[in-house]
Amino acid sequence: MDPNQKPVTNPYQIGQVLLIDKPLGWSSFQVVNKIRWLIKQEYGIKKIKVGHAGTLDPLASGLLIICTGKETKNIHVYQAQEKEYTGTITLGATTPSYDLETEIDNRFPLNDITEELLVKTTSQFTGDIMQKPPIYSAIKKDGKRLYELARAGETTEIKERQVNVQAFELTKIKLPKVDFRIECSKGTYIRSMAHDYGKALNNGGHLSALRRTAIGNYRVENSMTLEEFEADFKNIES
Repeated sequence: MDPNQKPVTNPYQIGQVLLIDKPLGWSSFQVVNKIRWLIKQEYGIKKIKVGHAGTLDPLASGLLIICTGKETKNIHVYQAQEKEYTGTITLGATTPSYDLETEIDNRFPLNDITEELLVKTTSQFTGDIMQKPPIYSAIKKDGKRLYELARAGETTEIKERQVNVQAFELTKIKLPKVDFRIECSKGTYIRSMAHDYGKALNNGGHLSALRRTAIGNYRVENSMTLEEFEADFKNIES
């Protein structure tokens, strides 16, 4: 060991797992950048590894697991765990992005939609199911993100993939909105489920609200906001 090298006493460099309640409007990348900046400022360091264990879209809120320092080596372990989400599907309309990122492109009457049909149709979306990721997603094809192709007006074929949904239950029905709770495997697109659910009803649907409530045994109730995380540093200074 270099005698001039200072021992690592910064707990974030040694490795921490942070549970952050990501706010609406923030990308997961922005949250990572904010936390990295706060740590660097607090400890006067130039570099520190910070990463997240599973993206949340800017239009979604909820649990984001952030790993720092040596703990970033274990990101794949957290990514592989099952997820739980709550949210809202708005029926009677579709959007190209399957959520509120894009404008409504088709509308459908809701006359034939009954509560019994809504509940019965959820059974088609449990167990191992096949789904296509949204064209507005971060998946890469030929070196480009799909959302980049979509925003440029290009069309591309997306392959179906198998995912597993342990639970899909409706928690509130007030048409055109339907609230839900979903437990699912890594790689499940809730936006695609919203779109496909509308299709299965011979109607249309898009995701209008989403919150990640759990990753494995980690729950959003035990997380902190970015403001609370920043306040912890101010408490240290004072």
